[in-house]
Amino acid sequence: MEKKYYELTKEELLRNSKIPVQIMPDNETVFRAMAEEILGIIEFNNLQGKRTVLICPVGPLGQYPYLVGMINSRHISLKNTWFINMDEYLNENLAWIDKNDRLSFRGFMDKNVYGQIKDELIMPDNQRVFPDPKDPAALPKLLEELGGVDAVFGGIGITGHVAFNEPIRTMSCEEYLRLRTRILEIAPETRAVNSLDSLNGAVDEMPRYCITIGMYEISQARKIRLYCFRAWHRAVVRRACHDEPSAAFPVTLLQGHQDISLTMTEKVAGNSF
Repeated sequence: MEKKYYELTKEELLRNSKIPVQIMPDNETVFRAMAEEILGIIEFNNLQGKRTVLICPVGPLGQYPYLVGMINSRHISLKNTWFINMDEYLNENLAWIDKNDRLSFRGFMDKNVYGQIKDELIMPDNQRVFPDPKDPAALPKLLEELGGVDAVFGGIGITGHVAFNEPIRTMSCEEYLRLRTRILEIAPETRAVNSLDSLNGAVDEMPRYCITIGMYEISQARKIRLYCFRAWHRAVVRRACHDEPSAAFPVTLLQGHQDISLTMTEKVAGNSF
């Protein structure tokens, strides 16, 4: 009987992985490396006189203090950089939750990223973009106008979601990869896990809806960089790297991307069970 991917040892996880894997000692090393890669793309494009278009998460969060510090200390201009955030929670009326809500990704970025970067370095407001539930089609259109996405940075959710692209088991791989920015209902598993980090487990207080950038926009980026560092990521990375592509675990649909990597901590790579 074939061994289940959840039972793979660290050595077996690395062997024949369908996504290139990097292992780092701990969370802080992962976050620092993530910040360095983001900044490296921006610096390279600045030297070439080219714009930078990045799809960014609010979760992971640990990279942002390093990134802000590096931008300010190295005096790196973001004037020709676009940060496209992946997603945002919606209220029951399918509008953005209030920016002052502690769960708001828009509020987090304003307070902890944009508000911490020197005025002479920060990009204009119109280059700090969130998908808009009033006009979901505007984001894919903008990305086309900008010439595509240099890189996607993000994590992997408990259901295999990247951004909030939750499983749709009835869809083929091809159908799922055509999904663009849209409003959707968040899976119960995702709400439960997110409530642990954000609301001390108050899952009934978690929003039920979100707007998310689509798997199409993610898969069309020139680079995809994923990062896993939580204890429950042990199972997630094993399925991501060794399961067959399926809309039942969406990250597996990115296995064939031309330039993708998955960085994890030693704790995540260690034996799962």
